[in-house]
Amino acid sequence: MGKLAFLFPGQASQYPGMGKDLAEKFGVSRAVFEEADQALGVAISRICFEGTEDELKLTENTQPAILTVSVAALRALQEKGISPDYVAGHSLGEYSANVAAGTLEFADAVRLVRKRGKYMQEAVPAGEGAMAAILGLAAAQIDGICKKAAEGGIVSAANLNSPEQTVISGHAAAVKRAVELASQAGAKRAVILAVSAPFHSELMSPAQQRLEVDLRQTTFRDPRCPLVNNADADLIEKGEEARDALIRQVCLPVRWEESVRELLAQGVTTFIEVGPGKVLSGLLRQIDRSVHCLNVEDEKSLAAAVEKLTQARGETE
Repeated sequence: MGKLAFLFPGQASQYPGMGKDLAEKFGVSRAVFEEADQALGVAISRICFEGTEDELKLTENTQPAILTVSVAALRALQEKGISPDYVAGHSLGEYSANVAAGTLEFADAVRLVRKRGKYMQEAVPAGEGAMAAILGLAAAQIDGICKKAAEGGIVSAANLNSPEQTVISGHAAAVKRAVELASQAGAKRAVILAVSAPFHSELMSPAQQRLEVDLRQTTFRDPRCPLVNNADADLIEKGEEARDALIRQVCLPVRWEESVRELLAQGVTTFIEVGPGKVLSGLLRQIDRSVHCLNVEDEKSLAAAVEKLTQARGETE
C-alpha cells in the first residue's frame, strides 16, 4: 500500500444534520462538539445538528461548523488507529488540516475560522462581489477571459480545482462579463455561485489584514506530518510556514489540482476525505482516476473506510 493522505473540505460541503451521527456514536467526536461550543460561546453543535440550510449558509456559521464536523470525523479515525502520511485542506479545510497535523489546537482553530468567516463577510458590501464556476475550459484560457472581462474591476481565478473546473471571483459585474465570455468560448458550464462574498480575490484584502492580527497572536507548532498548503501547493514542515500560508490564502487562489498532484508525487495512492460531503472526492476523480478515495463523515462511512484500509494493508503485507 502506498502513502495515505487526509483531505479536508471547505465551504459548500455543509448540509443540515451533519456530524450528528458522529456525536451520537463516538465519545471522541462528541467531545469535539462540546469543545467547539465552549470555545465559541455559541452552540455550533446545534447549528450542525438542527440548523436550517440558510443558517448553515451564513459564512461565520459555515466555517466553524465544517471545521468542527471535520475534526469530529478525524478524532473517530484516529481512535481506530488510522493516521495520515500527509494532510491538505481546501480553503477553510486548511485549518482542519493544521489541526490534524498538530500545528494548531482545535479550540484556537475554531475561534479563528469564526472570525475568518465574519471578516470575509464584512470585507465587501452585499451584492458588490460574486463568484462563478467555469467547467470545460483550461485555466490559462480562463485567465485571459478574466483579464478581458475586468474592465477596471477585479476578477480572477479563486479555486483552481481540477483540469475540468475553475472558480473565479471578484466584482459582480466583472464576474458576470467573464461568465458570458466563457460561455461564448465554449465552456461546458459557466454559472454564478450562490455565495455571500468574493472569496480568494484581492477584494478580501481587508479580511486578510484583520485575520493576520489574530493569526500572529496564535501559537503554531511544527506539524507532525507534512501539510500541503493552498497558496503554493507546496509542503510545509514548520509552524511559521503554516501561519504564513493561512494569512496569504485569504486573497490568493486555492491551487487544489496542483496540491493533489504534489501529494501524488510524494507517493500518496489513497486519500480519505475527512468531513462533510464528497466534493473533494469528486474533484480527485477529475484529477486522477487511478487513486483510491474514501470518505468519512458518519459511522457507516467510517466503518467502510476502516475495512477498505485494513484489506489494502493485508494485501500488501
